[in-house]
Amino acid sequence: MVGQRFVTLMDGHPWFEVTCVAASARSAGRTYEEAVDGRWKMETAVPEYVKKMPVLDISEVEKIAGEVDFVFCALNMPKDEIRRIEETYARAEVPVVSNNSAHRWTPDVPMVIPEINDSHFEVIPAQKKRLGTQRGFIAVKPNCSIQSYAPILSAWMPFEPYEAVVSTYQAISGAGKTFLDWPEMEGNVIPYIGGEEEKSELEPLRIWGHVEDGQIVRGEQMVISAQCIRVPVLNGHTATVSVRFRKNPSFDELVAAAEAFRGYPQEHQLPSAPSQFIRYMREDDRPQVRLDVMAENGMGITFGRLRPDNLFDWKFVGLSHNTLRGAAGGAVLCAETLAAKGYITAR
Repeated sequence: MVGQRFVTLMDGHPWFEVTCVAASARSAGRTYEEAVDGRWKMETAVPEYVKKMPVLDISEVEKIAGEVDFVFCALNMPKDEIRRIEETYARAEVPVVSNNSAHRWTPDVPMVIPEINDSHFEVIPAQKKRLGTQRGFIAVKPNCSIQSYAPILSAWMPFEPYEAVVSTYQAISGAGKTFLDWPEMEGNVIPYIGGEEEKSELEPLRIWGHVEDGQIVRGEQMVISAQCIRVPVLNGHTATVSVRFRKNPSFDELVAAAEAFRGYPQEHQLPSAPSQFIRYMREDDRPQVRLDVMAENGMGITFGRLRPDNLFDWKFVGLSHNTLRGAAGGAVLCAETLAAKGYITAR
């Protein structure tokens, strides 16, 4: 599903053009249209530009490397295989911008939300030295579940948040599903998503870390306790969050800090960047998936119901689009940032 989202986002992109698509051997040799027949999960039709493009075998690294300046990677394989494939492409001098989790904790691989920690791309020269490459490297984006609250907490760092309890209510597209192929999710809630709670608790700490001696050092600003639940929603991850601060921010200070928060993508007007990264919804019943998940073309974060908490200091509800901001769109924004900073160049 994330691969399909990449294909739709590249349709008419002002900077990037798809020159080839690749997948496992079982899909190779067919046209892309044939390969996704009966499996297309996007709301829009398969873009014309890619329909007749032949699907290459992802193992044909040398052939593919000669056709591309960089690759987006979204694979459904065991993590050790993904690590091997991504590193093989990087060593073949092809930068890899990955949606996968396989390299999120590799010490010299940057895991980036561009508005928050674009400085982590500074670790890339150290990674290239380890790989023995001139152009090739791997960069990743974090888990989709943290996008609905980590940006907001990032905007509040001046107030020194130090403890948070998070519950995420995650859409079925986060599992690569629609209601057609997962009918048992209709009217259902599943209180377990494998690996999500660990990612939700730890990945924000890496985002808030820093580059030191050629690797990313995890931040220690906060302790996060998370529960992750699958809910009968197609697109959109919602989070409820309670948070404690060392300082004592007011309601107005918190809202102002969130809505003013911006980063490299906004400052450089990157093609996929939302003009308003975080927006506060003042209505009591917002944000809602139906009304708000496509804020800023799905690349914006919305939050609401900011109010005092009886046990912590403040609590709120956040919302993000999990396959746009949280997955393929976030990776495209990473690639745009890497290109703007000169890490990705034409051969």
